[in-house]
Amino acid sequence: MSFTFILAHVLTGLGALFLFASGVGVFRMPDVFNKMHAGTKATTLGSILFLSGLGLFEPSWLPKLLLVAVFIVLTNPVSSHALARAAHNDASEKPDNLVIDDLEESKGEEQ
Repeated sequence: MSFTFILAHVLTGLGALFLFASGVGVFRMPDVFNKMHAGTKATTLGSILFLSGLGLFEPSWLPKLLLVAVFIVLTNPVSSHALARAAHNDASEKPDNLVIDDLEESKGEEQ
């Protein structure tokens, strides 16, 4: 067993663990903002780790995997921001743990 083989297993295992934790967080968190945090942060890291491990397993796939990783890194934060803003605008009642609401303050300044 080579070092690359072991590192590939470790990276894919860690990636799978982060993806699993993300899925558990989406089901366990109390409100939409916490669920979004669990769903985007851990998914981004888990996907990058998993894709890195796959790239070590099969180096010929590396260019495609890098494109997928760049796509995830660029689109995941943008989509979660859009979903969070839509959830904030649509929410009839705010979560109890929302202490500082910068979006509400900026809405007041615009009007």
